[in-house]
Amino acid sequence: MSTESENGPESPELRILRMMKKVLTDVAKDTYTPPALRHPLSESTINGIRECLVLISARENELAGPSTYKPRFVDEPQDTVVVQLSREAPADETGK
Repeated sequence: MSTESENGPESPELRILRMMKKVLTDVAKDTYTPPALRHPLSESTINGIRECLVLISARENELAGPSTYKPRFVDEPQDTVVVQLSREAPADETGK
């Protein structure tokens, strides 16, 4: 398992969260029961797994920070304009 993400090395916390999410979803898949049969896990355990997955996802989103990436077409106009600010007073046209 690689510890590299698209933005560089993953933090240990993020790796733990991803592994916990994987294990919990694997438990859910492995214990899937058709609707006609009784599920082997109690209702409170199932709800606990759901709550854990919600908390894990929320924390992953917090660690990821605001997502600013949005795919764009090459010819799509940019929404933003970058303006260079400087504390120095601009020189007049004569260079004084």
